[in-house]
Amino acid sequence: MSKARLAAIVAAVLAAFVLAACGDDNGGSSEDEGQITAAIERAATSGDPAACTDVQTVNFVQQTSGEPGESPQEAVKSCEEEASETVGDEIDVTNIEVNGDTATASATVTGSFFDGQTLALGLVKEGDQWMLDEFNGFEEFNREAMINTLRDTLTNEEGASQEAVDCVTQQIEAQSDEDLEAAFSGEDPAAEDRIFEPCTKFFQEGPGQE
Repeated sequence: MSKARLAAIVAAVLAAFVLAACGDDNGGSSEDEGQITAAIERAATSGDPAACTDVQTVNFVQQTSGEPGESPQEAVKSCEEEASETVGDEIDVTNIEVNGDTATASATVTGSFFDGQTLALGLVKEGDQWMLDEFNGFEEFNREAMINTLRDTLTNEEGASQEAVDCVTQQIEAQSDEDLEAAFSGEDPAAEDRIFEPCTKFFQEGPGQE
C-alpha cells in the first residue's frame, strides 16, 4: 500500500465523521423532521455523489471533504469521489431541534467506518430543502469502536502489513479524546499529519503495490 492510499483512507475517515448533529429548541414540523432525517440518511448512507450538492451546503462540503486551500469546486469534487466511502450502513437520527431555518440533530451510526459513534451537525433550510451545513463534533465519542474499525479496515480491506496496522493503532491510542475529536472534526488541520506521519514508512510502495 502506498503513502497516498493511507492518506486516502484517512481522508475518507475524516470526511465521513461528519454527518450528524445536536441541538436545543424544537420548533419544527413533522415535515421538517422527516426531511432532516432523509437528508442525513442520504448523505451518510447512500453513497450517491449527487448528495454532495443536493443535501450538503458548500460550507459543509469544504469542512468535511475539502483540503486546506481547496476551492469550493475542488471540495465538491473530493466529496463526490469519496461518496462510496459511506459513514455507515445505517444511521439513527434523533433529537431533531428546529429553530426557524436552522436545525440540529443527533445521529448514531451502525456499520462501516463509524460503527458505534454518535455524531453531531447543524443544518440550514435553503428554499424548501434542509441541508447539512456544519459538523459540530461528537455527542458520544467511542474511542474503542473507532480504533477497532480503522484497524479492521486496514487489515481486511486494504491488506496493510501488521507493522502498519500496529503503528496506526499505537498512534491513535496515544492521543487524547480531545485531540482525536479535533483531528476528525477538522478543528486541528495539522492533527492528521501529526498522528499518521510516523506510520507512512510502513506504507511505502513496493512490488505489486499502487
